[in-house]
Amino acid sequence: MFQAFVLVGLVADSQKVRRLACIAISSLLENTDKTIAVQLVLQHDVYPLLLSCCIDGDEQVAAASSEAIRNLAGYEEGLGIVLPASTSEATHLGNIAEKCSSLGRVRVLALIVRLFSASRSVASEVSRSGILSLLEAEVRNTNDTLVTLSVLELIYELAEVEHSAEFVSKTSLLQLLSSVISNDAADSILRSRAMMIAGRFLSKENAFAFIDESSFRSVLSAIDRRFDFLESQAADECECALEALGQIGSSFQGATIVLTTAPPTARHIVKAAFDRQQHGKQLAALHSLGNIAGENRTGNTVLLNSTAEDTLRSLIYDEASKTSKLTPSGLLLSVLQQDSEIRIAGYRVISGLVARPWCLTEIISKPEIIALVTNTHRETHKIGMENRHRCCEAIYKVFALSSKLMGDPAFADMASKLEEAIRRGPYGARKHAEAQPMVVTADRF
Repeated sequence: MFQAFVLVGLVADSQKVRRLACIAISSLLENTDKTIAVQLVLQHDVYPLLLSCCIDGDEQVAAASSEAIRNLAGYEEGLGIVLPASTSEATHLGNIAEKCSSLGRVRVLALIVRLFSASRSVASEVSRSGILSLLEAEVRNTNDTLVTLSVLELIYELAEVEHSAEFVSKTSLLQLLSSVISNDAADSILRSRAMMIAGRFLSKENAFAFIDESSFRSVLSAIDRRFDFLESQAADECECALEALGQIGSSFQGATIVLTTAPPTARHIVKAAFDRQQHGKQLAALHSLGNIAGENRTGNTVLLNSTAEDTLRSLIYDEASKTSKLTPSGLLLSVLQQDSEIRIAGYRVISGLVARPWCLTEIISKPEIIALVTNTHRETHKIGMENRHRCCEAIYKVFALSSKLMGDPAFADMASKLEEAIRRGPYGARKHAEAQPMVVTADRF
């Protein structure tokens, strides 16, 4: 009786009933012996009905049916139902997509991404089946911008999956993203999303293990060329380009390649990071510079190879020489004197750059910088307090490694300020935060 009720529910006119039926299938798969559950699905031909709900149902029905299909694919026996070996099967997702409306195709693609994210083993089967090519086909199809944008959003979700780099390297998705980025005729929003997706794929720590260097350079080259058109227009696209470069530069290998292309793609980041004319652009660039400098890396991965390090130093000194600040310390001080968002990004930049001796020298030569980063009253929001505190820790950690500097009386006051700021923690704005009794006259009514 239970199965019969569910089957009727899957084809009901009511969207609420169809959704409940899909949820019932998920419950069956999660709470019943897997062999029995899969047998019931096969026996009652449930999978085609779930597919119909996914394609034809409303948004909630589609989500519930996708979850049920994902649960089914989680079993080895069920995976064979969802991803049949034969491409001639009526339920093969490639065949389903061919017969669908544009909305139906997007639903099928969303299901593929959902399956891919289930586990590495399911992702492997998705890759082996070749259905990732459906995503590629939709990116190539430039007839419908809204559909292309929807597909790019799905690919962004794909890029979020931990094991995505391993399997995406077997497709032409990165090459297609490079083509979208390079396409002057494409909508700016499509280029922006393509940049962000490529940055997400290439930011993964294991990206270099699966994606060849030529793909990295192809994406960087495409983004680099866009800056020729973005200097005075398309602010949003420019910010996306800077953010994408920062994502790529967050890993050791990514930062190295961003700094060693010819000319170095990182030059756009350094230039924008200290340009106060466009707030959003400067903010994106500062965070990207923090990534490249290694603020989010640890141990031996903070400092890069000598070529990359020389380039990073030269870019920053060259940029400083073009301004009234003249020195990197002047640029950094200027950043810390701006609004809260910019300061937070500035703390990240200093935390990463200070691992370099030249930057440490610049920072300790500017008492104003030390005064600002050790000022526990300056930041009023949690993220600002935490980044300021981490900045103090980063400066002091590198400073303390030098016995020469630690023993120099000229820096004793600075060291004391850093130690005190670190000791008080990120939220210790007051030295003596004690409860105080308050005597007031009573309110009378």
